[in-house]
Amino acid sequence: MHKGQQTKTAIVDAALGLATQIGLEGLSIGALAEVMQMSKSGVFAHFGSREELQISVIREYHQRFEAEVFEPAMRSPRGLPRLQALFANWMQRTSAEIDSGCLYISGAAEFDDRPGPVRDALASSVKTWLSAVHRAVVKAKEEQHLSADTDASQMSFEIHGLILALHYEARFLKTAKSLHRATHGFEQILLRYGAKP
Repeated sequence: MHKGQQTKTAIVDAALGLATQIGLEGLSIGALAEVMQMSKSGVFAHFGSREELQISVIREYHQRFEAEVFEPAMRSPRGLPRLQALFANWMQRTSAEIDSGCLYISGAAEFDDRPGPVRDALASSVKTWLSAVHRAVVKAKEEQHLSADTDASQMSFEIHGLILALHYEARFLKTAKSLHRATHGFEQILLRYGAKP
């Protein structure tokens, strides 16, 4: 990478760290310049606006999410093993984020009623991921690992709901055994949809 690109990458990395602590809305050129020990104009030159900085952070978060959750799961056999790997990786990622926070979840709370490019970038990333979960459910059904009458959209919705509940219970309420309950909940969903071991 050229020096300019290396600097921008370092800025985005620092911005992502800040955003997981103070939220996307709290992210500012000034705060980032202080963390990076750069001038505000130096940081601004790499993005042109606070909005573009926020979008760059969302893209970086999405790339890391895919690398940790989606890509390893694709090495599992198609069908139920891949769906189980997706959930296991997602749980692992969520567990690691209990202290720092999930940008998808916190970002949704910040931008759910605020139309614009930042909300669009965030929603697009979440939809991309949820589409991958839905495809994994469909493939598990096609492989006859789930019952023939499985509603893939409903099952995907329920799996997503588990992760949201886990994040809320573990991070906000500090509920004991929330990770265990989420794992148990996933097993129950699989049983309800006729999963074959």
